Amino acid sequence: MVLQRVSSARVRVAGETVGEVGRGFLVLAGFAPADTDASLAWMADKILQLRVFADAEDKMNLALADVGGGVLVVSQFTLYGDASKGRRPSFIGAAPPDQARALYDRFVGLLTERAGAVPVATGRFGALMEVELVNDGPVTLILER
Repeated sequence: MVLQRVSSARVRVAGETVGEVGRGFLVLAGFAPADTDASLAWMADKILQLRVFADAEDKMNLALADVGGGVLVVSQFTLYGDASKGRRPSFIGAAPPDQARALYDRFVGLLTERAGAVPVATGRFGALMEVELVNDGPVTLILER
């Protein structure tokens, strides 16, 4: 998964806004066949507990809940694109669509269950989405387990 700290983020499908957040994280979520409930739970907890927002001394000491932030989760199977050979990426490392949808739904469910007052918004799995964001920093992290 890729986590981007944002001032705002929005996702549209066919011109309609389907998910948005103000300050917080845009999470591009890709899934592999080997992902499990344990790895999804770890990822949800990690995202909610990461201290990457500045405190009064401008040090990264605050988490989402501390700053009143939210999370926008967008499915992104192309994170598993392998372009090491040839000129066209291979997506063999990505979970097949049915499995990926189940993993995505489970991940969003876990994130929402654990989020407390942190709002969780989503894109639309499998749709052609337009994602708009305003970086905060920028701070971009790759999260893997």
